[in-house]
Amino acid sequence: MAEIDFDREVSRMSEQVERAEGATAAQIAKVGKVTGAAEAPDGVIRVEVSPGGLLTRLELSALALRGGSDALAAQIMHLADRATRRAGDRMFKTLSPVVGQGGERHLRSLGYEPLPDDEDDPSFRGYGGR
Repeated sequence: MAEIDFDREVSRMSEQVERAEGATAAQIAKVGKVTGAAEAPDGVIRVEVSPGGLLTRLELSALALRGGSDALAAQIMHLADRATRRAGDRMFKTLSPVVGQGGERHLRSLGYEPLPDDEDDPSFRGYGGR
């Protein structure tokens, strides 16, 4: 049975991690801030989230309150969910060139998946943009 040189293997793995970190940082720097955004069809509610769904921006006009607090909360949750899927799509598209096909499985396991072409509505004006 062959002996394993643990020091060499650890060193090799550390180098791989460092290369992956560098490639990921370069890709994020090239792409910019990775977020997802969504807005109500009438434009009275806008949300922005980071990958994973953390709400980073919420814009409401006075008209957003016309349906009451329950309707407002439901609409915000719906838009945040849509924005989260968009952020996951953008993160997948940003990192998949770095991680390759094997890594794409891991991105999916983290919830970063490409959106089906027909899922997004036509009123969306761009990832993280306006």
